[in-house]
Amino acid sequence: MDKLLRLLRKEGAMEPAQLAILLGEEEAAVAARLRELEDQGVIMGYRAILDFEKTGEDHVEALIDLKVTPRKDCGFDYVANKIAQMKEVESLYLMSGGYDLSVKVVGKTFQDIAMMVARKLSTIEGVTGTKTHFVLKKYKEENVLFSTEKIDERGLTNL
Repeated sequence: MDKLLRLLRKEGAMEPAQLAILLGEEEAAVAARLRELEDQGVIMGYRAILDFEKTGEDHVEALIDLKVTPRKDCGFDYVANKIAQMKEVESLYLMSGGYDLSVKVVGKTFQDIAMMVARKLSTIEGVTGTKTHFVLKKYKEENVLFSTEKIDERGLTNL
């Protein structure tokens, strides 16, 4: 992975001028490289990581593991494409191990997600089982720590 991509993964909100300084390159060259990476589909988008506990909005996330019978002509793609179209689905992965697909879904309430699993996910042809894990608290996401507690070099919390 090149230096520009490493910087963007660490701090995606940087402007081309800031990136140029850190890379020791001209701003125009960095901006052109960014456009090129976006056009090639290497950079798929930019987003903020939110702490929903601080927004006051109702927000629940769940990780759902799915067992799927693959189709002869397209494997897991048929089911994955149907799931990817659902507005509640934030992320979707083909997995190794005991389950075939892993889905991250969002809703306003636990009930919203439970009904989505019961009425939408589990009724898709080829889905043979689901296992839902509700996110109760986030400690770290995309390398961003959510905790404000200080942790010393031994890994102990300083209160």
